[in-house]
Amino acid sequence: MVGSAMTAFSRRDFDWVVVGAGLTGSTLAERVASQLGQRVLVIDRRPHVAGNAYDSPDQAGTLVHRYGAHIFHTKSQTVWRYLSNFTSWRSYEHRVLACIEGKLVPLPFNLNTLGALFPRARAQAWEAALVKEFGDGSRVPVLKLLEHPRGDLASLGRYVYETFFLHYTEKQWGVRPEALDPAVTSRVPVIVGTDNRYFRDPYQGIPTHGYTAMVTKMLSHPLITVALSTPYEEVRHRYPRARTIYTGAIDEFFGGAHGPLPYRSLRFEHHEVASGRSQPVAVVNYPNDFQYTRVIEHCHFHGTSPDQSTVTYEFPEPYLQGRNEPYYPLPTPASHQLYNKYRAETSRHLGKVFFVGRLANYRYFDMDQAVNQALLLFKRHLLWKDQLPMPA
Repeated sequence: MVGSAMTAFSRRDFDWVVVGAGLTGSTLAERVASQLGQRVLVIDRRPHVAGNAYDSPDQAGTLVHRYGAHIFHTKSQTVWRYLSNFTSWRSYEHRVLACIEGKLVPLPFNLNTLGALFPRARAQAWEAALVKEFGDGSRVPVLKLLEHPRGDLASLGRYVYETFFLHYTEKQWGVRPEALDPAVTSRVPVIVGTDNRYFRDPYQGIPTHGYTAMVTKMLSHPLITVALSTPYEEVRHRYPRARTIYTGAIDEFFGGAHGPLPYRSLRFEHHEVASGRSQPVAVVNYPNDFQYTRVIEHCHFHGTSPDQSTVTYEFPEPYLQGRNEPYYPLPTPASHQLYNKYRAETSRHLGKVFFVGRLANYRYFDMDQAVNQALLLFKRHLLWKDQLPMPA
């Protein structure tokens, strides 16, 4: 049962309250209802399910990813099989271009990018040096190139860092790269190859009828009730016997007792384009120009070529509680120290409240990681020996 707002329920109606109808909360709600046979109330303060993966059609009928591009990819057969119970898939391999000096070039930086930006002789010399030093097909962190003793490779590393990473990072995070956790920079690769795919995972695709339809099916079990436009505070003390799965911001759960955790937010501008497809791929990044970081054209996700297309401009901005959404935990040493204070508080709720997901764990998860984390939590902590086993 799906509701647009909270209605009056008996205190004994539910065994569980799941806070958040995104992928993490919906996976756990579905497992509890279908495998344990227990009653679940799922709430979300937004007026829709699917969290940040929410999509809805534009005037031409194309599904628009309302909170930025969401491409499902995973190495986990378990996660893929689990979600395939609720959707079929459209095969889609993500390719991203970056606008550099007026040219659209492949991202992540690879040998095709090198050839598109530099004269042939220089590009070939760099290519030979990369293959000799690291091997064909390798992924070399840009910091490793920056620190390389060979001057030519260090020079290439400096170009990639300054052209593709530095200004993009300043826009995305609002701070200089050196203020971030070093793990952020270490993930930026130079790929010694010509494969332009953004992801290499064996399972990749877009739900045939969209993420909203998939999550709606996950939550369609008769033991699950969904209440949208419902803040947690409205139900926090209403069901004292129910246990809670909490996927919201951990600092909000504890009333900001140690101070607010910092997040980065995003603003999306959706525009309809009458001329059909306006860019060659779904996502074009703008590392250096403009205030937005990327432009998304949604018809590419489902392989359509409508006469009218929707493009989305993505603008990073500071998170302001109550005014926008907390999309990304800010990965700095200070923020991790503050999170650890909140994490210590969770021990007081052991067995009663389960903190899980990107905001509750103050860690960015890809969609497959969110689902996998939920499945593991269910298997390790919620699935008792006398209950049904989790399907393969």
